[in-house]
Amino acid sequence: MAPALLLVPAALASFVLAFGTGVEFVCFTSLQPLLGSSSPKISEGSDWLTALQDPGVLAALAQDLGLVLLFMGQHSLMAAEPVKTWMAQHFGVLQRSLYVACTALALQVVIRYWEPVPEGPVLWEAQSEPWVTWVPLLCFVMHIIAWLLIFSILLVFDYPELMGLKQVYYHVLGLGEPLALKSPRALRLFEHLRHPVCVELLTVLWAVPRLGLDRILLAALLTLYLGLAHGLDQQDLRYLHAQLQRKLQLLSGPHDVDAD
Repeated sequence: MAPALLLVPAALASFVLAFGTGVEFVCFTSLQPLLGSSSPKISEGSDWLTALQDPGVLAALAQDLGLVLLFMGQHSLMAAEPVKTWMAQHFGVLQRSLYVACTALALQVVIRYWEPVPEGPVLWEAQSEPWVTWVPLLCFVMHIIAWLLIFSILLVFDYPELMGLKQVYYHVLGLGEPLALKSPRALRLFEHLRHPVCVELLTVLWAVPRLGLDRILLAALLTLYLGLAHGLDQQDLRYLHAQLQRKLQLLSGPHDVDAD
């Protein structure tokens, strides 16, 4: 195992990369669709079949499909138990930080090489008053609420541990593995839920004023991916509610609270 002098900077570098990528992802999924420039007007004769026969449109969609599959493949492969075991054997306490860094890099590739398809047909678009004013405003409010919920859920799920910082911190202090200190209810929740922000992220992907071909592809694929990984039941929901109340008590002032 590498000395603490190397472990801490590596974990911090992974955290900074992930945090910066998260900010860019917010811009990519929310600010670009909500505040982007007006798209070209689609002619009345434009239809889905014609667009899907256009080589330029097909090339852009193929590139976007490859980017999403790249992210999904990385995210799923590195979350598989055999890969996690191998990474833990070779990278030790940095296993989570490495996973976070690779996920951030995969998202960076998606964001930077994403190919918009502004000239194709749209699933929906606000084009006339009052919808051209009120629909973007409504979508903006929904995005604000969704991101606030996402940040709240990350707080409940122990953000430093999700980012791999807590594992290194505990290791340096000789406290062991943080996950080993979790209650059986918490471990059960983590087994059921790989993506704790499923509904909120889907709201961000679908609630946009204009849903063109490339955004339909992105929203549909991630909806399928997140849906397959989402397995909450009533017991998990009760545990989440209890943890939220506990975090709120910690933030509101000094109280005696039970450990996880």
